[in-house]
Amino acid sequence: MNIAIDGPAGAGKSTIARLAAKELGFLYVDTGAMYRAIALYLLQTETDITDEEALKKALDNIQINIIYEEGVQHVFLNLSDVSAEIRNEKVGNMASKSSALKPVREKLLDIQRDIAKKNDVIMDGRDIGTNILPNAELKIYLTASVEVRAKRRFDELKNRGELPDLSVIKKDIELRDHQDMNRDIAPLKQAEDAVLIDSSDMSINDVVKKIVELERNI
Repeated sequence: MNIAIDGPAGAGKSTIARLAAKELGFLYVDTGAMYRAIALYLLQTETDITDEEALKKALDNIQINIIYEEGVQHVFLNLSDVSAEIRNEKVGNMASKSSALKPVREKLLDIQRDIAKKNDVIMDGRDIGTNILPNAELKIYLTASVEVRAKRRFDELKNRGELPDLSVIKKDIELRDHQDMNRDIAPLKQAEDAVLIDSSDMSINDVVKKIVELERNI
């Protein structure tokens, strides 16, 4: 059984997918974390992503593993735990750019599909229902207004002890939306058979409950 959750940055896909997977007893596959890990490596190595040869060479040196310890996700890049590092804004913006590139997508496509073939999974990202798992039994397009998504990100960063600027975060989200929706390869869009959930005025628990209900009514 495969559940695909797509949607723009800051819609709460990862949090909601993780909780719904726990409720249903499914494996949660965080594709965003995979792309962020690649983005982190590209930043660390100062790889010119417009140079296809340099990009492919960098990708050949990347190994990504996601493991769960006591229900907590850990992302490993070349055997180093980068779970915290991949969550900063600079990495997120690079991930939005690099994930649009064909070599990057090909690096992860087979890995993601293989996981889905062998397990009951909930997978979230930008093109899961339209490209990665087009035959998923349940597809969700999860979104929220730009203002709500920016405020959620602001609160998240503030709770980490950072000093975020709400207006900057809003501009970053608008830029990432534009990049994700207008890229040439696998752009962000709602699959024709996806259920639209706008979480602007919904709690996390409300969204999780809705997804669990949809799965159980299949």
